[in-house]
Amino acid sequence: MKYNNELEPQKSIFIPGSINILKEEDVGESGFSGQIQRNKKGIILMPQPSSSPNDPLNWSKTRKYWHFFLMCFVTGLTAAISNDAGAAQDSLNEIYGISYDAMNTGAGVLFLFIGWSCIFLAPASSLYGRRITYLICLLAGTLGSVWFAKSRRTSDTIWSQAFVGLSEACAEAQVQQSLSDIFFQHNLGSVLTAYIMATSIGTFLGPLIAQYISDNTSFRWVGWWGAIITGATLIVFIFGCEETVFDREAAYARDNTIVTHKGEASTANVNEYSLKKESSRAQVSPYDESSSGESVDDNNRALNSSEAPKSYTDNVALITPASYLEGWGFKQYVKRFFLYFKIFTFPAVWLSGMLWGLQDAYLSFYLTTEEDYFPDAPWNYSGNAVGIMNVATLVGAVIGCLVAGILSDYHVMWMAKKKNGVYEPEYRLWLSFITLIISPVGLIMFGVGAERQWPKSVIYIGLGFIGYGWGTIGDISMSYLMESYPKIVILGMVGVSIINNSLGSIFTFVCSYWLDSSGTANTYIALAVIDFVTIACAIPTIYWGKSWRKRTTKAYLELVELGLS
Repeated sequence: MKYNNELEPQKSIFIPGSINILKEEDVGESGFSGQIQRNKKGIILMPQPSSSPNDPLNWSKTRKYWHFFLMCFVTGLTAAISNDAGAAQDSLNEIYGISYDAMNTGAGVLFLFIGWSCIFLAPASSLYGRRITYLICLLAGTLGSVWFAKSRRTSDTIWSQAFVGLSEACAEAQVQQSLSDIFFQHNLGSVLTAYIMATSIGTFLGPLIAQYISDNTSFRWVGWWGAIITGATLIVFIFGCEETVFDREAAYARDNTIVTHKGEASTANVNEYSLKKESSRAQVSPYDESSSGESVDDNNRALNSSEAPKSYTDNVALITPASYLEGWGFKQYVKRFFLYFKIFTFPAVWLSGMLWGLQDAYLSFYLTTEEDYFPDAPWNYSGNAVGIMNVATLVGAVIGCLVAGILSDYHVMWMAKKKNGVYEPEYRLWLSFITLIISPVGLIMFGVGAERQWPKSVIYIGLGFIGYGWGTIGDISMSYLMESYPKIVILGMVGVSIINNSLGSIFTFVCSYWLDSSGTANTYIALAVIDFVTIACAIPTIYWGKSWRKRTTKAYLELVELGLS
C-alpha cells in the first residue's frame, strides 16, 4: 500500500490527507486510474470525478447550488429550533411553575441527543443513503416542536428537547458529508464558510426571533412556528432533496474499461490504495467546475453515454441501498455502529471536537449572562433588546467565517504552491493564531464588562470577538478534520459531534452554579484561559500533526475498506 504523495521522487508511505495538488501521482488514494482532471488554475481535482452522469461531482451548477441551499437551510433551521426554548422560560415558570433548573436540564438533554444521535444515524447513512437521515431528523424536529408548544409539565420541557436535539443531528455530521459528496477538496474552506454561517444565523438569530414571537403572541407559538417551518421543510426534502451517495470506486472501475479518446481500451486493474505510475501519468484535461463536468477546451472528457442518468424517482427514493448491503443490513448496521467508536483514536477528531465544543459551551454562559444582567439597571433592556445583543455576535461570526473560509482557501493554496504542490491539512490551522488572541479577549470584555458595568461599546465589541472565535474555530477545525481523513468524513464528524455536544452538555449543567459560586468576572476570566489553552493546541498539531496522521494510516484504511463513509 505505497505510492507517491510527497514532494520527494522516491516512494513513501501513504499518509491520510497529505497530497500533492500539482502532481498526478497523488490521485491514487481514490483508486482512480486514467485521465487526470484539473481545474482552470491547474489544481488537480480531489476526488477525481468519474465519467458517470450520476456522479454528484458532475451535477450541473443549478443542481449543486440547490442542494447546497437545502443543506445550509436545514443547518440554520435546526440550529434555530435548538436554541429557541429560552424565549419561553419566563412564561413556563410563571404559568406552570416549571423551574429554571429544570429547563437547564432540558438544554443538557438537548446537547446529549444532538451528539449521540449522530452515531445512531451514521451507519444508516452509509447503508441506506443520506436522504433517509434528513427525513428522520426533520420529522423528529417537527414532533419535538409540537410537544414543546403543548408543554404543561416539567417532563414536557425536558423530553421535547430530546426530539429537537435529534433533529439537529443531521446538521452535525450528515450535512458535511453531503457537501463533500458534491464539492472538491480545494473548495471545502469556502463551502464550510456557508455552513458555519448558517449555523451562526440559526444559533444567534433563533433566540431573537423566538423572543419576538413570545412577546407579541404567546410562548406556545415559539413551538408552533418551529413545527410549521420544520414540517414544511420536511415536505420540501421529500420531493426536492436528491440523494448524493455514489459508489465512486465502482465508477472508476467502469471508466477503466471504456475506450479512451485515442481509441484504445484501458483495462487497468484498479486497486483501492495502489497506483501504477504509467496510469498516473495519463493525459491531463482541464475541468469546468461550473458545468456538468465536461472539459473546458475540446470536450474530450464527455460523460459516459452508455450509462443512463437516474430518473427523478430514483434520485428522491426514500432509501438508496449501498452496493454492499446484505439483506436488510441489520448485522452490518450493528457492526458499523461499534466500529464508529474507533474514530476516537484519531487525534484530529479530539482537537476538532474540543475546539468546536468549547465554542458551543461558551454559548450557555453569555446567553445566561445577557438574561441575568441586562434587564436590570443600569441597562434596563427589554426581552427584545436582550435578544438583539446576539446580532453583535452574529456579525463577528460572519467576519470570522469569511476570514477562516475564503481567506483560508487562498492561504492553503499559497502554502502548497510555495512547497511545490505539497498540501498538508495542518496549513488550515495557521489562521487560528489570530483567534488565539481575539476570542479570549472577547470573553473577558463581555463577562468582566457585564459585572463591572463597562461601556456598552466594550460589551458589544466583546460579543463580536466571541462571535469571531465561533466562526473561525468552527470553519478551521472542520476543514482540518475533513481534509485529514477525506474518505471517512461522516465518521470524523460523528466523533466531533459527540465530543462537542458532551462538552456543551457538561458546561450547560454547571453554568449557573459556576457563575453563582465564582462570580461572573472570575468565571469569564477562567473561560478565557481555557479558550486560550485549547486554541493553542493548534501549535503542537501544526508541528506533529502529520506524524499523528501517519500513525492512524492503518486504522484509516481499514475504515475506508469497510465502506463506512
